[in-house]
Amino acid sequence: MDQYEFIRTAHRVYGKNITDLARQTGHSRNTIKKALRGEPWGYKERSSQSLPVLGDYQAIIDEWLKRDQNQPKKQRHTSRRVFNRLVTEHGFSGSESTVRRFVRQRRIALGLDLCNQVFIPCQADAGREVEVDWGTAMAIISGEPVQLKFFCMRSKFSGKHFVRFYPCERQQAFFDAHIRAFEFFGGIFPVLIYDNLTSAVRKVLLGRDRIEQESFRKFKAYHSFESRFCNPDSGHEKGGVEGLVGLARRNYMVPVPEAESLEALNDTILKQCLAYGSHTMAGREESVDTLYEQEKESLLSLPMVPFSNIHIREGRADKYGTVIADKNRYSIPWRLVGQRLKIHLLVDRVEIFASGRLLAVHERVFGNNKWRLNPHHYLELIQQRPMAFNSARPIREWRKQWPESLRRLLASFCDSQGETKGIKDFITVLMLYKEHKPGDIEAAVELALEKNLSDSGGVRHLLIFTNKDGVPPPRLADWPSLPAPDVSLYGQLGGGQ
Repeated sequence: MDQYEFIRTAHRVYGKNITDLARQTGHSRNTIKKALRGEPWGYKERSSQSLPVLGDYQAIIDEWLKRDQNQPKKQRHTSRRVFNRLVTEHGFSGSESTVRRFVRQRRIALGLDLCNQVFIPCQADAGREVEVDWGTAMAIISGEPVQLKFFCMRSKFSGKHFVRFYPCERQQAFFDAHIRAFEFFGGIFPVLIYDNLTSAVRKVLLGRDRIEQESFRKFKAYHSFESRFCNPDSGHEKGGVEGLVGLARRNYMVPVPEAESLEALNDTILKQCLAYGSHTMAGREESVDTLYEQEKESLLSLPMVPFSNIHIREGRADKYGTVIADKNRYSIPWRLVGQRLKIHLLVDRVEIFASGRLLAVHERVFGNNKWRLNPHHYLELIQQRPMAFNSARPIREWRKQWPESLRRLLASFCDSQGETKGIKDFITVLMLYKEHKPGDIEAAVELALEKNLSDSGGVRHLLIFTNKDGVPPPRLADWPSLPAPDVSLYGQLGGGQ
């Protein structure tokens, strides 16, 4: 710019000619003429870039890119792969940046993959569509790290969303999540958008055609909504819920959430979903809840009777006092060994019935060959076989949760009564857990140890008395003293000499 100013000023103000200016500045006469003729100029981009290093390699690259059109999307050439092949297979000596630039230009020129890189801005109708997806995250439940699945449902119009944790992505959890989401939204959206998850789709056909799972068709018909499925490997077709998966993981699950139970964790997540209603999304002028109120009236009403999401099985109690359901074992009272039972599998628990009578309820486990044993189903049997006490599986699992006072009480019973009798008497104390609160029993045990009581009768007395009056029983020294005896009364009784 300094040179430009000098040339124009010297010519216009001081009358310097082109020859003098060329000599003084070192520029060519043509350059001097351009400066005198017009405004400042700069470098301009070439209309075409010569690529001498690529040379004959250009035809090879074109052939690879054209051939990619008939290959799976995830197995097509990247710019780096093109560069590596040129080096190893054809002895290319140029730079990778040259190859990248050429590949980008040729893809545009050949019209390759452009459709998948351009998105059409859309706006959903209020109360019309929601998107559904699953995510994975770590959580700490009762002090143990576990990997959980979380279900997401998000309104395309308002952005209001529902998130809930489950131990798996099975169809029963899938249905339960829908039912709870419908309750959360207060209605059912007419159209639900999914990817091709196996809980809903049995087979993917050409285009948009799908063969749906029979149970999913029943669930869909019961709630009267329409299902719509994305193209395979096209998560951007439901980008709102894809973004929700990341948003929930980054905001609701950082730091790693901790809870005493899965239900407690879900209560916390639900509060966060509700709090999100006051958020205003980018590009919107109203909050999520305000937008949701506009679409709430368009939702389908909930069915009068909730969908029955229970799987019913039949089984027989085996010699271990368990019944097998979904490849896992659940205990029943030992006296019912060998009987035919009916099993109700819910998403979070297992209920076991005999002749219409409820026998047991267990937290449901997923996997293979896992055991859920209620120690009260075995205590009476173990009391008859006390030498099996230390190796009995239900006792060993329960023992991990015992307070230190119970361990001390067991040792005290065994010291004072001998091992066999002491274990039998200690089991009688354990049976109290079936009828009394753990805190009351543990308080009675602590008091029994303090008073050096060494049998179950003393513990039971302390427990019953405390529960009845709310205070521990008085010590012997606290009883009121009897009046002093009046022996003179005996002289009035008379009698023979």
